[in-house]
Amino acid sequence: MENNKEGAELEKSKVHIIVEIIEYVPNAVVSKTIIKKATGNITVSSVASGEELAEKSSPFDNYIQIIDGTAELLIKDKKYQLKLGEGIVIPAHAMHSFNANEQFKMVSTIIKSGYDD
Repeated sequence: MENNKEGAELEKSKVHIIVEIIEYVPNAVVSKTIIKKATGNITVSSVASGEELAEKSSPFDNYIQIIDGTAELLIKDKKYQLKLGEGIVIPAHAMHSFNANEQFKMVSTIIKSGYDD
């Protein structure tokens, strides 16, 4: 497996196993870009056990799919336990954060075009 440069997209027209394109790094959150366009992006992230992604919001809907482990997600103070294969849409402008009670990997898809408020 070759690492792509930071910010570089995943190689096109090449089959890959999504859960294997990113590794866990102790005490870290690692992200890799699959596609990055002005109209949106897809990234895959690994979150080590004990890490958290700080509370934030996005002006766009964000579809999250768990591809390994289990993630704790807080959206507007409501807690969700997302397991392997599960997904959820984080609504635009909603404050949210992630907690890794155990390590997990996720795919995040944001579409920036055609958004209606």
